[in-house]
Amino acid sequence: MLPKADAAVMTRADHPRLVDRACPEAHYYAVAADHGGHDLMETLEQVGVPSYALDREGTIRWLNAAARRLFGDILGRQYTSAVAREYVPRAREEFARKLLGTPVTDFEVELVDRRGRHILAEVSSVPLRNDHRIVGVFGLIQPIRMLDRTEPCRPLTPRQSEVLRLLAQGASTHQIASVLHLSRETVRNHIRHILRSLGAHSRLEALAIARRAGLLD
Repeated sequence: MLPKADAAVMTRADHPRLVDRACPEAHYYAVAADHGGHDLMETLEQVGVPSYALDREGTIRWLNAAARRLFGDILGRQYTSAVAREYVPRAREEFARKLLGTPVTDFEVELVDRRGRHILAEVSSVPLRNDHRIVGVFGLIQPIRMLDRTEPCRPLTPRQSEVLRLLAQGASTHQIASVLHLSRETVRNHIRHILRSLGAHSRLEALAIARRAGLLD
């Protein structure tokens, strides 16, 4: 399970430090001094879990060594530059929620590494605060698996295609059953077949693969 970032830790209210205005990264450098006076970000630099910090505009201000190995040197770029196109709306939604003060949450997203490979990952993110003001977002990335985009999708039956299109419209299992006059268990079986045919592990991933393959055009 992904380690959780603690919003209470990500504040400088109890440990103020002068900010170097000539270095914008310093303002978003989450300072959470522990009892030994060590900087949390210096500790996170060494851990194997890719970690990042964004400013309020979504600009990447800090990456630890593990994140740099995964994505390369993308400091100063928008966080969406590392997100697969189909998942950008979801990533933006989660980012906006953090700026509004939503506490730590986990969500799955498809990322693109420095070699252009697609990776399904779980992201845990939390608002970064400076004297109780949200100044950005801190997050941890747990890669789940590499996605092979070279494998062709197996064809779907007409009924499965109908279910897929309703899923793309945001319909729930109950709503799909009502529209197609099917039982909910039958709809669940169709969805399971769709996931297997597309090589997906979740509905969200299945929709991303379907859009990429032109199945929803």
